[in-house]
Amino acid sequence: MSTYTVSHSARIHARAAIAYGIIADYRGGHPHILPPKYFRNLTVEAGGVGAGTHIRFEMGAMGTWREAAAIVAEPEPGRLLHERIADQGIDTYFTVEPNGDAACDVTITTQMPDRGGLTGGIERLVTTALLRRIYRAELALLDAEAQRRS
Repeated sequence: MSTYTVSHSARIHARAAIAYGIIADYRGGHPHILPPKYFRNLTVEAGGVGAGTHIRFEMGAMGTWREAAAIVAEPEPGRLLHERIADQGIDTYFTVEPNGDAACDVTITTQMPDRGGLTGGIERLVTTALLRRIYRAELALLDAEAQRRS
């Protein structure tokens, strides 16, 4: 099955280690960057920081809430974190690139199955717009939290 990708980047006004630490900490960091309009009930089922963490959460869009379970991996600890929602075939990556001593660039990228056809095309358009809106909000919250911790 083919996939499509949605991505959004932002400058975070804090060191890369601070931003990555917030993203990778599903107990004391990541909950602070999830926009409550779109996410609720984040539960850590195993681990809590980085690779091996198992999470469950609800994601809402257009009045509908869906539960998802993800497993976290760190292909490049300190730089790249991967959330895998296996039953839906969805992969989300958080990439943190240093930008000088006091800033970094963070990109959130999601790859998901493309159903194809007219339905798939409409779904792609709606999902792309929605995820970019969510990622803008999430990255703004990350920037605020990272600055608070700097």
